[in-house]
Amino acid sequence: MKQFSYTIKGEQGIHARGAGQLVREAQNYMSNISIEYNQRVENLKRLFTVTCLGVKKGDSVTIKIEGNDESEAANALENYFRENL
Repeated sequence: MKQFSYTIKGEQGIHARGAGQLVREAQNYMSNISIEYNQRVENLKRLFTVTCLGVKKGDSVTIKIEGNDESEAANALENYFRENL
């Protein structure tokens, strides 16, 4: 299992459009990918659950990846967060 934490820097947090792009990125990988925020753990490949978390600027999330392509997925998602959120 791979995991990383990230503090959201974008003014709008993880808003609807950003969440959609994040979910599409996560769906490129076969591994199970979850997002943890405020003691909730949700599937990062499901748009509704990601948008319902209500993550705002300054909030920290933890991403956990488990599966055959976990290293590749972790690297790609960590880069995505740094560049977009």
